[in-house]
Amino acid sequence: MDFLSRISGLLDRIGTYPWWEVLIEVAIIWLVVYFVFRFVQGTRAAGALKGILVLFVVVTLIARILSGDSFGRLAFLYDRLLGVVAIALVVIFQPELRRAVIRLGESPFFRQSPKDIGNIVDQMAEACGYLSKAKFGAIIVLERQVQLEGLTEGGTLLKAELSARLLQTIFHPGTALHDLAVIVRGRVIHAAGVQLPLADPEDMPDPSLGSRHRAAVGISKECDALVIIVSEETGLIRLAERGKLSPGFPAAAFKAQLRSRLDRNPGLSEDVSAEEEVEQTRALQGTIIDDPDEQTANERAGEATSAGEEERS
Repeated sequence: MDFLSRISGLLDRIGTYPWWEVLIEVAIIWLVVYFVFRFVQGTRAAGALKGILVLFVVVTLIARILSGDSFGRLAFLYDRLLGVVAIALVVIFQPELRRAVIRLGESPFFRQSPKDIGNIVDQMAEACGYLSKAKFGAIIVLERQVQLEGLTEGGTLLKAELSARLLQTIFHPGTALHDLAVIVRGRVIHAAGVQLPLADPEDMPDPSLGSRHRAAVGISKECDALVIIVSEETGLIRLAERGKLSPGFPAAAFKAQLRSRLDRNPGLSEDVSAEEEVEQTRALQGTIIDDPDEQTANERAGEATSAGEEERS
């Protein structure tokens, strides 16, 4: 009976507040929860955070209802443990909090003129087309607003003008810098031979993908960079952005994909980005190929057709 009276008293106390104050408070709480989930969306922390939030609400309600003299010890433990739990959450979710702080400092626009973007796309398309055809593995990180100074310190600073020939030379097998990543800052190849953080295996869409793809997903989760990967096994090109890896596609489809990614606002939400990625994939239907054997078969069929036309002529 005492328990029911406490619930009734709690509801009566809520009813004494002005309705507009309650509405504003609920809206503020909803916005805070929404933006927190936006930051951790797509990470392993998202599921855990939902469970913790539900548990926190339930425990808080119970502690408030049982806050009388009979249950004073429970209320005392709740008040003391709340600060400890808050510190523990900061430690547990440190990677997600770090990414959130980085994203808060991002500018919503890729500050390059259309002419600069066009030049970058042309050079990248030429370089990656050559690397894809030759099946030379490569990983190229295109910086946006978050600069990767902490990573470039471990590589070789080049600060050379962006050119397709230089990229082809860097990733040619046997050169000293071909195994690691290249960092491109605007129209400049800033550094080469850069070691990138690897994504966890469970974050990869395909466990058979190698260390280049893991590095691309890993660095794209940490910042707003766009990462280009050329597979040395299949020659297919992929793009990594916001921790998401695109399907593999041949060099013919790469230029359009890269241009659309660089033209797009990097500050868009992940939901919008995912929708745009689906639209881009549909637009390129018939050119995106996940199976390298299918690509080889198509190429052979095309060569046979060309040979037959030449014989008839």
